[in-house]
This record gives sequence, structure tokens and C-alpha cells, in this order.
Amino acid sequence: MMRRACLCCLLVLYVPAGLAQDFKLHAWLDGRLVAAPGETSWTHGGLGKTRFGGGGVDARFGGAGVVGTAQFTPALMALASVQWQDTDYATLDTIEAYLRYRPVSLSRWRWSVQAGAFLPPISLENDAIGWTSSWTLTPSAINSWVGEELRATGAEGRFEWRGDDASWELRSALFQRNDPAGNLLAVRGWSLSDLTYGLGSRPHEPDAVVRRNGGQPPGRYDPFQNIGHRTGWYANLDWRTSAGGRLSLMRYDNRADPAAHSDSGVFAWHTWFWSLGASADTGPIRWIAQAMDGATVIEPVDGLQFETRFRSAFLLAGWNRGTWRPALRIEHFSTRELAAAVGTGQGEHGNAVTAALNWRPRDWLRLSAEVLRIDSVRTQRVDAGLAPGPAVTQVQLGVRLIY
Repeated sequence: MMRRACLCCLLVLYVPAGLAQDFKLHAWLDGRLVAAPGETSWTHGGLGKTRFGGGGVDARFGGAGVVGTAQFTPALMALASVQWQDTDYATLDTIEAYLRYRPVSLSRWRWSVQAGAFLPPISLENDAIGWTSSWTLTPSAINSWVGEELRATGAEGRFEWRGDDASWELRSALFQRNDPAGNLLAVRGWSLSDLTYGLGSRPHEPDAVVRRNGGQPPGRYDPFQNIGHRTGWYANLDWRTSAGGRLSLMRYDNRADPAAHSDSGVFAWHTWFWSLGASADTGPIRWIAQAMDGATVIEPVDGLQFETRFRSAFLLAGWNRGTWRPALRIEHFSTRELAAAVGTGQGEHGNAVTAALNWRPRDWLRLSAEVLRIDSVRTQRVDAGLAPGPAVTQVQLGVRLIY
């Protein structure tokens, strides 16, 4: 499936110029100046929650990406998105690659179906090119996790009703190849990072967890693989008003077999959650809120299940007029680990505040400044010989070129 997705991506990016009725190519390149927290980031095997770590002030590569769309007929469209990043390890990843069929509709009803690899429609925050945020450099904890571990490889159907003042949309998908989703929330907890992993990527597990389990760091795994051969599903109901308001409700369940594991020892995690999001405009201010509540379960030994319950919520306010666009986001996140055989286990809880200022003097240029403050406590840190709850600050200046 990975090879087929990459082939689809290549076809969309390079082949259809002479075949498509309309072919569009967009790209972005991102550079940063980062004052990083002193802790080792989770991207390098530590327990730090930010993308960057190790202290100091350094120039960093933020990432680059290309998004190609090809309109073959009025009803048939293909999309592929690839990204390059080197924070974790240098890699060129396919983020999404799918075909969509949407017949032309002359009534209020419209339907479509798409097949391939795609992100579930969870985020109200990441609305810019390459599934990035137009408001901050670092997305919320919820959408950080979505970019790290969630991807649907399968088919999605969509039904829309378009009214004069509001519209309704129902999306539902059947998918596979997302069995390990939930692993990072259990072994690491939440993070705040703008790394979006693609098909075939191998995120870093904390070195302390790898050693505790008898392994040798670095420990990596592929979150987009099929282990138990079960089919997951999600359903999303979306309501939008002509004034810009939006309300979205999703149920996700990967239906993974928590006792299944790959030949390399990667377990499937049965992960399910509810997600509720809303956005609205009050004059020049855009409000975005989202909450997620769910759990993930693993059964490494018959009859012994470990369950991690997770939840998070955020509220973002951003100025949506002019070339200067400040934004402020506050959020809370937590996990609670339970073992059926021994009672309560470990967990974490924390809060984060993100303040950002974006300047768009040209359509092709975005300059950003961001301060991210995280204050959290995780009991696992004590086992690793660290303080249970340091408060950390990450400061970034970003330059993004957009094509």
C-alpha cells in the first residue's frame, strides 16, 4: 500500500500536466530561529514536549512541502502532498495521496467519494498549505497528535446539503493501516509540535521507555501499518453557516486488535475517541475551540490489558483582517493510565499557552514570531530520574516562502 500511495503521489505531481484539464502545484519552504528548551525533545528520544530541545539559540530548518492537484474531469480530481523535514531524521514523506470523484450537482444535495491515504477531517486549526496552521507555528496538542499518528488508508464517502443560510455535511470512512495509533499518547503523552509524519515514517519513542521494555535506543515504529487486519471507521458531522460559523462532531475507532503485534514487536493499539470542534467570527476576531476525549488499549499478555485514557481541549482567538495577524491559544491536556490487573497507573496533566504574531506583507511571504509555554506533570519522568513537572518555554521566529 505504501508503494501504491507513493506511486499515486508521483503520478499526481509529474504525469498529469498533459492529461488534466487543470493542474495546480503549490509549495512552501520554512526556516526558523529557535530558542529551545533545555530538555531533550521527544523527537530525539527525550521526554520534552516541544519539537526542538537541547537549549541554545540556533537556526533550524522548519520544513518544506509540495501539494499537487490534478482535475482530470469536472468530477474526478487527484491530490498528493509530500513534505521534507530533518528534525527527527531526514525524510521525504507522502502526507496524503488520494483520488476523489464528485459529480457535478445542480441541486442542494451533493455527494462524493475518495480513496487513498488521507487525514481524518478533525482539525479546524490547520487550514494552511500542507496541513499547517495559519495562526501559529505550533499547532495544539490535539492536532499535533493527529499529524503524528493518524492517517486513514481506505475510502471515504461524503454527503452534503447546501442551504441558503447553512449547510450540513456527513463524512464517513472505512480504513486500515493505522493500528499503532495511540502508542505515542501512551508511552510519551501529548506533545506540541508541528511535525507531520507521512506514510512509512518512523517516529521516535522515548529512550527511557525503550530501555524499560528491554530494548536498545533508538526505538522507532511505523504508525501507519496493518497489524491485526481489522477495518476501522470514523464518522464526522459538520454544520456551517453563511456567516462563517462551524460546528463539527467526530467519532473515530480504528478497531485494532490490542493483542496483535507485528513480527518486529510493534503492537496494535485499539484507539477510539470523540472530537468536538467549533469556530466563529465576532467582528475581526476568529474563535476556534476543540475538545477530544478517548482511550487506547493494548493487551501484551492474554488477560492483561493496559488502557490509557486521554483528553485535551483548546481555545484559540486570532485577528483575521489585514497583514498583521496575532493569535493566542490556551489549552489543557491529560492522560491517565490504567492496568486491569493492578488498578491505577501513571499519567500526566498539563497546560500550555501559545502567543503568535504573523505578518503577511506579500502573498508569497509569511513572517512569524511565537512563544510557547508548557507547564505539565508526568509521573513517568520520575522513573527516568527527572523532575516530574518542569515548565518550559520555546521561542521561534519563522520565515515561510509560499508558492
